[in-house]
Amino acid sequence: MNLKKRFALLAVPLLLSSMLAGCGGGNNNNSAAATDSATNAPSETKPAATTSAEPVTLRIAWWGGDTRHSYTQQVIDMYEAKYPNVTIEPEYASFDDYWKKLAPQAAANRLPDIVQMDISYINQYGSNGQLEDLKPYLNSQIQVGDVNENVLSTGVINEKQFGIPLGVNVLGFQYDPELLKKAGVDSIPENWTWDQYKEIAAKAKSAGLYIDGSMAADVFFNYYLRTKGLALYNNDGSALGYEDDALFTDFFGMLSGLIKDGAVPSQDKLSQNKGVIEESDIVKGTGIGVWQWSNQYVALQIAVNRPMALAQMPGPDMEKGLYMQPSMYWSVTSNSKVKEEAAKFVDFWINDPEANNLIKGERGVPISSKIKESVASQLTDSGKQVFKFVADMEPTTSPMSPPVGSPEVVALLTDLAEQMNFGKIDPAAAAAQFRKEANAILSSR
Repeated sequence: MNLKKRFALLAVPLLLSSMLAGCGGGNNNNSAAATDSATNAPSETKPAATTSAEPVTLRIAWWGGDTRHSYTQQVIDMYEAKYPNVTIEPEYASFDDYWKKLAPQAAANRLPDIVQMDISYINQYGSNGQLEDLKPYLNSQIQVGDVNENVLSTGVINEKQFGIPLGVNVLGFQYDPELLKKAGVDSIPENWTWDQYKEIAAKAKSAGLYIDGSMAADVFFNYYLRTKGLALYNNDGSALGYEDDALFTDFFGMLSGLIKDGAVPSQDKLSQNKGVIEESDIVKGTGIGVWQWSNQYVALQIAVNRPMALAQMPGPDMEKGLYMQPSMYWSVTSNSKVKEEAAKFVDFWINDPEANNLIKGERGVPISSKIKESVASQLTDSGKQVFKFVADMEPTTSPMSPPVGSPEVVALLTDLAEQMNFGKIDPAAAAAQFRKEANAILSSR
């Protein structure tokens, strides 16, 4: 059974799903902050008109589960109905299998015309000359007049637009307000600090609760460094982006200290529950909240099935640390023979209201302010909370660090964080080991 027939049989509710970063991990817009030029505003109903009725075949590839496959095929069907001269051949897989399939295609210079690209891979494919610079297509084939510049720039590497973000997410604390009150805290302070976070954690422990399930090492250490005007990697990804190991010691000393104090579950328990929402303490009512990307909130809300809320990241200097994370990108490949047609499909995806009524922000909050507004009214209450949170946070964000890095470095940092949480290595020794081994990995790439 072909893909269209298969997914025509599916009736799957569309929700804001987990990223990824989730995919890579994992990780931006508001109509007030976005520019809306009369001449550059995106089309309300369709992309730039096709220049020819000649038959065109586009190959498009993405990763995801059945929900994503189903509505993506529906969007493709809608596009083909509007442009009968275009035939789109879909290719899809799970996240891990997707990259295994893409690598040999790249080596043979036979990549699909349009590929879904992750933040952890876009630098690799772009730097290898496998992705097209889309800057010449902006506000021509791809309308971005009402997209926040900080959002659009997340797909820029070395001044080339290698990807158009499909949606954006922002970090925050997702929590149960009633459990917070049980810990003797009425609300999260509007501009809270790390010291206040530790104070609330101590109150949670006294009330027999956990404050959270700790933090993903690479994502949140990078946020912490950004509040200091630094980043986990330097601009070209050839070395770490900070020199003072006291920053490492302070951050991971705080996290491992909370575990030692009993305000956060032990590493044994964290390891057992990793990736299983239903086993998390917030679902069981024994933990106040979790730290994660905004597009993971809807699934968490469903699992918790109690009223929940979102709070911004702690500071000081939260505005310097916070950024809008692209959930993923559409990229046009350099080997494509129909780049303009590929770019028009990308425009359709981000700017067509009917298409986005099907997508419903599943790949992150839409980057077009007009589309975001039109979709928001159709969301569940928790979906509306996410859209509002992202909109509220966008004016306080800074440009994202360049999308560079290394999966090996992330694995190293995660392993060291777990060793610190187990008490097998102290933060100072871990900081020195991380610097030595991470810089060796990065310098050899």
